[in-house]
Amino acid sequence: MDILKLLSRSTKQTARTSKDAPSTKLPSAGTSANPQLFHDAVPEARGKKRKRGGDVEQTRAHDEEEESINFFETSSAASKAEKASAPKKTAEEPASTPEKVATKATTELLDEAECRQLLRSHRLKVTLLPSSKPDKVVKKSKKKKAVETSKKEEYKQVYPQPLVAFNDLRSTYGISGRMAENLVQQGYKIPTEVQMGSLPLLLRPKTALGDAIEEAEDSDGEVHVDLLAVAPTGSGKTLAFLIPVVDRIIQRRRTSQDKEHILEAIVVAPTKELATQIVNEARKLSLGTGVKVVGMRKGMQITPRDSPEGEVDDISEDEEEQEEDGSDAEKPKKSSQPAVKADILVSTPGLLFSALSGKNSDQATLLTIRTLVLDEADVLLDPLFRDQTLGIWNSCMNPDLRVTLWSATMGSNIESLTSTTIQARRSLLGLPSSHIIRLVVGLKDSAIPNITHRLIYAATEPGKLIALRQLLHPTAKSADETQSLRPPFLVFTQTIPRAVALHSELLYDIPSEAGGSTRIAVLHAELSDTARSNIMARFRNGDIWVLITTDILSRGVDFRGINGVVNYDVPNSGAAYIHRVGRTGRAGREGGVAVTFYTKEDIPYVKAVANIIAASEKAAGKKESEAGMKRWLLDALPTPSKQEKKKLKMHGVEARRGGLGEKSKDGKGKGKFKAQISTKSGYERKLENNRRGAIQGSKRRMEAEKEEHNGEDSEWGGIDE
Repeated sequence: MDILKLLSRSTKQTARTSKDAPSTKLPSAGTSANPQLFHDAVPEARGKKRKRGGDVEQTRAHDEEEESINFFETSSAASKAEKASAPKKTAEEPASTPEKVATKATTELLDEAECRQLLRSHRLKVTLLPSSKPDKVVKKSKKKKAVETSKKEEYKQVYPQPLVAFNDLRSTYGISGRMAENLVQQGYKIPTEVQMGSLPLLLRPKTALGDAIEEAEDSDGEVHVDLLAVAPTGSGKTLAFLIPVVDRIIQRRRTSQDKEHILEAIVVAPTKELATQIVNEARKLSLGTGVKVVGMRKGMQITPRDSPEGEVDDISEDEEEQEEDGSDAEKPKKSSQPAVKADILVSTPGLLFSALSGKNSDQATLLTIRTLVLDEADVLLDPLFRDQTLGIWNSCMNPDLRVTLWSATMGSNIESLTSTTIQARRSLLGLPSSHIIRLVVGLKDSAIPNITHRLIYAATEPGKLIALRQLLHPTAKSADETQSLRPPFLVFTQTIPRAVALHSELLYDIPSEAGGSTRIAVLHAELSDTARSNIMARFRNGDIWVLITTDILSRGVDFRGINGVVNYDVPNSGAAYIHRVGRTGRAGREGGVAVTFYTKEDIPYVKAVANIIAASEKAAGKKESEAGMKRWLLDALPTPSKQEKKKLKMHGVEARRGGLGEKSKDGKGKGKFKAQISTKSGYERKLENNRRGAIQGSKRRMEAEKEEHNGEDSEWGGIDE
C-alpha cells in the first residue's frame, strides 16, 4: 500500500467533511445555556462597589495590589504575593458563569447606581408614563422650548430592582413555594430581560420601585401599577405575566377562608393556537397550587344570565348536561349553560365578548376580575379587534383591576389609547390616577439580533417557487455560498388560497424515502379546530418538516426548534415581519435564518423590511462590510407613502389579493394570472379550465334532464284498466 496515497486521501477526506459539515449552531440543536439576548459589559465602577448578580467589579484597592506585584521574584514568592492579593471568596461573591449566578439568591436590594448599571447592560428602559396626556408641541419658536421641557418632565425614567435569578422570587419577592418548585422542575434558572424587568414590578411594586413613585395602594396594600411591556419575540413574555397572575391568586386563597374558584384573571390572545399555548404553560406553572386554568370554548358562559351580576354558579365547567329550572320560586332561575368555574380564563376576544354580550344588548359586568392581560396587545387594540377588546376591558369593574399589555411591537397610538382608557376608567370609578409604566427591551419595534436575515429578489412568482424548491434540498448551496435552510421551518403566505396552492405544488417535492407528502402540511383559519390542533401537534413532534401557513401563526406561538422562517410573500407591515421571523431563534438560540422573497410587484413595499433587517444586523454588532443589507440597496428602494402603507396593511399586495392571481387590466391578456402559484404554462391551465368547465356543464345538463324526467313521472298516472 502506498503510504503517500493513504495520507493524501485521509487529508482530503478530512477537509471535505469539515467543509460540508452542517453548522452545529441551530435552534433545533439543543437548549441555550443563557436565554438572555443582550450581554453588554458593565463599565467598571469608580471606587469600591458591592458585588451583585453576574457583574464582577474590581475596586481601586484591588487594582493597586495587582500593580504592586513583582513579576521578577521567584516562583514561590510570586505565588505568595498572588495568594495575598487574591480576594477571599464569600457566599455573596458572584460566580463566573450564568448557571452559577442563577443558583445564588440575592436577599439584599441593590442601590440605584447598581440598578442603573444592570438595567443598561441588558438594554432595559423603564419609563413612568404621564398620568394625563402631555401638551402638544407648539410650532411657535418662543413657546417650543417651554412645551418640550414640560413634556420631558412628564415622562420619568425609573430604575427598579432587577431580577438577577429565579431563586430571588422566593427569597426576595415571596412567591409560593410550590410555584418555585415548578419553576425549578421546568428548568428556569436565568431570567430573560423582560422577566428581569417586569417580575419585580408586578410581584412587589413597593420593593421594586422604592421611593421612585408616590404610593397609590390597592386593597391588598400594594402600589397600583399598570404595565406596557415591549420585548422581542421569544424573550419569555408568557412566563413574565403568568407568574404574577398565579401568585396573586395563591396569596388571595391563602389569606381567604373561601377556597372556591372565583374568576380573578382574564388573559386575551388573538388566536386559538396562542390561547391554547398559554393555557398549557399556566397549568404547568400552577401544578399543585390549587389554581384552576380554563381555556374559553364556544358556548361557555362566564356569568349566569338570570343570577345577580358578578356571581358565579357552583357548577363545574365539565358538566355539559342542561339543568331544569327549580320549583322553588325564591331561588333564581339558572340558565341552560353552567357558568365557568375557574381562577384564570384564557380566551380570544371574539369568544369572550360574545359570551359577555349574549343575545341581550346589555353586557355582563365582571366584578371579580383583578387582573387583565392583553397578549399581543397591538393587534388586540387594532381596528380588527378593538371594539371587542375594549368591551371586555370595560366589563371589568373591580377597583383593584391591574392591566398589563405585552407585545414585540407597540406603536404610539396603542400607548396613548391604553393610557386614556386606564385613566378614564379609574376616574369613572372615582379612583386616583394609576401608575402606568412602560418597559422596553432593546430597540423598540425591532427584530431579534441572533438570527440571520436574507432578502432575496426572485423577480416573478415562478422565480419564488424555484427558490423555495432549492431550500427543500439540505445539501444545496445558495448564491452567496452559505448553507441552505434546514427543516423544520415555516412558510408564510399572504392569503389562504395561496397557502393551499403552494402546499399542492410542494406536496411531492420531498422524496418518499424521507417521508414524502407527510412531511409537508398547510394550516389556516378555514380548517376545523381539531385539524389545526392535530397539525400543530405533529409539527411540534417533528412529523412535519415544512408547515405552510398564513399570519395566523405569526404571533406568540412558541416553536423552540424552528430552524428558519420563509416569507414567501412579503409581510403587510414591518410589525408583521418582526413577528413572523420571531418564530425562530427563541430563548436566545442562535443559528435561525429568515428568508424573504420579493418580486417586481413588492419593490414599493420592501423598504420597511429592509430597514428592520439593517437595524437587527446593527444591534448584532455586524460591521457594514459583513452585513447582508447593504447601504446602496436601502437608498435605492422607494419609500412608500402613508396611504400605500395603510392600503398594504389592510389588504396586502394588490397582485395577490385574489390568492391565485389577478387578471391584467389590458384587453390583450398579457400578464394574466401573473401572481399564480404554479409551474404549469398558461396553455395547460387553459386546457384544464376548459375541461373542468365541460365536466361541470355536463353535470348540470344531466341534473336538468333528471329533474325534467322526474316531473313527467309524477304527472303520469299510469295506464287505465
